[in-house]
Amino acid sequence: MSDQSPYETLGLTEEASFDQIQQARQLLTDRYSGDRRQVEAIETAYDAVLMDRLRLRQEGKLKVPDRIRFPEKMTVTEPKPPVTSDSSMPGWLQSYIDTPSQTDILLPMGVFLVLMSCVALLPPTPASQSPLQVSLLAGVVASIYFLNRKEQRFGRSVLLTVGGLVAGLLVGGLLGTALADVSQIDSDRFAAVVAFFALWLTSSFLR
Repeated sequence: MSDQSPYETLGLTEEASFDQIQQARQLLTDRYSGDRRQVEAIETAYDAVLMDRLRLRQEGKLKVPDRIRFPEKMTVTEPKPPVTSDSSMPGWLQSYIDTPSQTDILLPMGVFLVLMSCVALLPPTPASQSPLQVSLLAGVVASIYFLNRKEQRFGRSVLLTVGGLVAGLLVGGLLGTALADVSQIDSDRFAAVVAFFALWLTSSFLR
């Protein structure tokens, strides 16, 4: 191919279109894929043809579509893989997880911090049981309100609140009992504080 013009090397004439040049290059490259020297000659001829076409275009002797400027630099953009949800979390669980706004976090936090403070200030006497129960009831009502405010699903709000309350009381009761053995902590009040924390998490981050 060394004695041939770049067009002849590619088996083309000077009137060949850009698509024909591309097709000829691909066809010859595939045909001589096992012959490195032939492939290099084909690539050299291809580059020379492109340079000639560029020169002709700059001189105004050749009109090339705008989409074809420097075809030797064209790359194929790989399609982006579809975004998939985290497969490690079941779909039913994802339906319960919320992405709360700042208000949905801070407003319940303020309410439950007030309730925690009230419980912490109760005197450690049997008479404190009634105010403690009232505080827990207020926390339940607040949690139901905040959950229902987001989704307008009262029944679901009640179930999530009850679940959060039970979980909080169980964890708080176990921890409070363990801590009461080594300190003077009131296990009932400690369990209530943990329950309020659980209700805050439930009302803010679940739906």
